[in-house]
Formats: sequence, structure tokens, C-alpha cells
Amino acid sequence: MFKTIVASAVALAALAAVPAEARTDKIKVHGASLEGNLEGNSPDRDVYVFLPPSYDSSANKRYPVVYFLHGYSVGADAYDGLAKFQEAVDAAAAAGNEMIVVMPDVYTKFKGAMFGASVTTGDFERYVAQDLVGYVDGHYRTIADADSRGLSGHSMGGYGTLKIAMKYPGVFSSIYAMAPCCLSPSNMTAEQVQAVSALTPEQLATAQGFALATPATLSAWAPDPKNPPFYLSTGVKDGVVDPLLLARLHANSPLVLLPQYLPAMNALEAIRLEVGDKDFLLRDDTWMHEEFDRFGVKHEWQVFEGDHGNRVNARIRSDLLPFFGQHLDK
Repeated sequence: MFKTIVASAVALAALAAVPAEARTDKIKVHGASLEGNLEGNSPDRDVYVFLPPSYDSSANKRYPVVYFLHGYSVGADAYDGLAKFQEAVDAAAAAGNEMIVVMPDVYTKFKGAMFGASVTTGDFERYVAQDLVGYVDGHYRTIADADSRGLSGHSMGGYGTLKIAMKYPGVFSSIYAMAPCCLSPSNMTAEQVQAVSALTPEQLATAQGFALATPATLSAWAPDPKNPPFYLSTGVKDGVVDPLLLARLHANSPLVLLPQYLPAMNALEAIRLEVGDKDFLLRDDTWMHEEFDRFGVKHEWQVFEGDHGNRVNARIRSDLLPFFGQHLDK
């Protein structure tokens, strides 16, 4: 009998010594805010949920959540291949910083949602702030409170981070924008706008990199439900771009929006803005930092050694997750 008890104790001790298994869920999250969009983007979006190793073994524990928005021209699969989020979440947990990380796929017909509230593309601002957050809080053991909820992203996702934080106060308490794009007022030439109207199905199917950035921007920020087949503004007259089209582009610039949304930004517990010293976005991101200073918005700012994409993996581990570990309530 004694040997049986000892054997059982040894077995239990061995079981306890086995590290908990981490789990990545790849799910579909429906967005009511995306229904009926004219571009035909699915309202049922792929979403990665990266869970800490203790999630399945600690049935009563709840966790803070970090939402991460990926950049333009590729989807969530490619960003996970670059960043390897589950490894980052596991390493953070091993350092005592347990959290859930959620990354939605916002790849669209024109290779990126650009986070507009658009009848053409769909309202991806509301999708992130309401549809996605509501689903995750309803299906996972989150700490369902803004103080335990962070928003982050790279490039297009960094832009979305700033814009959504401005327009949806009280949803997130801390934000981290990695090399955000599209901060300054966007201008387009008549040639750029007219080229969109001439796009062929073959060009859409084979476009690489940023080749579709212009129609992506127009569909998200300057929609036109009366202008098929792309349902975006293409107004040019006598070689001059429609002033209303340009005004709509400018109205989506965080540098333009900032003075209107100071209460929302000042209510955040923490803001981090960063860019590489060799990044083509250095000027615009520095301008955002300067405007934060002008209007007294408290924030962290860093120019690190690197270009637009070569430090994403490392900085998620060294800076982004520790930032949220410091600022999100557990």
C-alpha cells in the first residue's frame, strides 16, 4: 500500500513538472459592422488568438488582452510568420507577463482595410473596437475591462491603432503604434486617381507590394456608392482632383484629427510611438511626436536603429509586450 501511495505521489509530481502547453486558436469572427460592404469583403474575418501556456490549466484565471493590427499588403498569416506571436506570448509568460494576444486579418480586395468607416470597404474601425472585442470577451477568459485591454499595430496597423483609440475612447487603456503609416494629410495627383479607374481584373490579381495602395486608400477614406465597379471616388476635372475627395482623405489623417480628440488621447494611461531611424516614415512619425508635444499629450517616443520591417519580431518581444505588461491591469 505504501509503495502504491509513493508511486502515485511520484507520478503526480512528474505531471506537475510538465510545462503547460500553449495554444493558438485560429477562428472566424463575424463583423456586423462589415455587412453589406460594396467591395465584397467577407464580414467573417480570420482571427488569431494566442493564449498563454497556463490558459487551459488554470480554469479560473482571467487575462489582459493585447490586440495587434497588421500592416498593409499581406494578411495575418504573413505577419504571424514574421513575428511568431505564440513564441513571443510564451516567452512573455515565462518572464511573468501573461496575456492573450489577438490579431484579426484585415486583408481586403485592395490588400488592406486602411481602417476606414466606409460603405465600400466596411467599417473596420468599429469591427476592431466593438465586434472583435465583444466576441473575444464573450468567448475567452479575458479581464473584460478597458484597464486590461491594449491596442497595437505596425505600419497600417499602427495607423489604425492611433485612429481607433481617438474615435473609440474607453475601449482600450494603452496603445502602442509601431512605425505607423498614413499620419499626414494624404494628397493624390490627377494621374494617380485616374489610374484607379483604368485598373483591370488582371492587374488586381497580380499586383504586388504597395501597387494597390491608392485604391485601398480611396475605398476606405473616400467611398462613392454611385461609382461602380470599385465604389470609390475618382473625381478629376480639367486635370484637377475633386477638392471634396482630397478633403475626405485629409479628414482621415491622425495629424488632422488630433486636436478634435484630445480628451480621448489624454484619457489613455499610456501611449507609445516609435519608428526606425532608416524608416521611410521617420518624418511623419516624428511629426506626430511633435504634435503630441504641442498639445500636451503624454507619450513615450523612440527612434530605434532599423528600417520599416526588420525589427518587428524583436521589438514585439523586447518592447511591445513588456510595455503592456507594465500598463495593463492583471
